[in-house]
Amino acid sequence: MPPPPPPPRKRHSWTFLTNHGHVLLSVATDPGIRVTEIAERVGITPRAALQILKDLENEGYLHRSRVGRRTHYTLEPHQHFRHPSTSAHEIDELILLLAPHAPSASTEDD
Repeated sequence: MPPPPPPPRKRHSWTFLTNHGHVLLSVATDPGIRVTEIAERVGITPRAALQILKDLENEGYLHRSRVGRRTHYTLEPHQHFRHPSTSAHEIDELILLLAPHAPSASTEDD
């Protein structure tokens, strides 16, 4: 008799990063990622992922462009965090920490 399946993962009531942070990291690791893939990674709906992408674009954290039939995202790594307690830090610090092999996690000065 095969062993029973593992219990479902417990959904926690809070996390250290917001969904905006997770979407940002998803785009940082894969600039050509599809909205449905972002939604699956983050655990949100595609509509929520689109809204977050729009928020990030409106605030200057990323830019969207079309490459053929796909959307390509370009991050602006020198944008500062919005919260007053972390506003002295730039988002590339987060990317380098949590997604160090991301194409946008360059250590070169622009």
